[in-house]
Amino acid sequence: QVQLVESGGGSVQPGGSLRLSCASSSITLDHYAVGWFRQVPGKEREGIACIDSRPNSEYLADSVQGRFTVSKDNTRNTVDLQMDNLRPEDTAVYYCAADVRPFLAVKRQCLQPTTYDYWGQGAQVTVSS
Repeated sequence: QVQLVESGGGSVQPGGSLRLSCASSSITLDHYAVGWFRQVPGKEREGIACIDSRPNSEYLADSVQGRFTVSKDNTRNTVDLQMDNLRPEDTAVYYCAADVRPFLAVKRQCLQPTTYDYWGQGAQVTVSS
């Protein structure tokens, strides 16, 4: 079974920062398209960022542009999500997901949850004063 593990979640005050990492012991993430998603109770899972095997492939949803950054760390075999200037509306469970394909033919599909087959268990991020 392919396993993904998110780490780095926690609680911060508005304006604070967190860095999430997505790791796998079974696959090399640099070979896959990888997405970050978040979900709150009562709402559908929302795509917020993605990256694939190609250079300069970072893609962010409008809701997090200018505040979040997605990147790869091939030394650690992780895909990281740097979250700055966090807002209470960012509170959610954050998931990473991988697609077996090294990149997607249609870029906008990278923010669609149904694109992906492999998912982590999620990491809670809470932003409150």
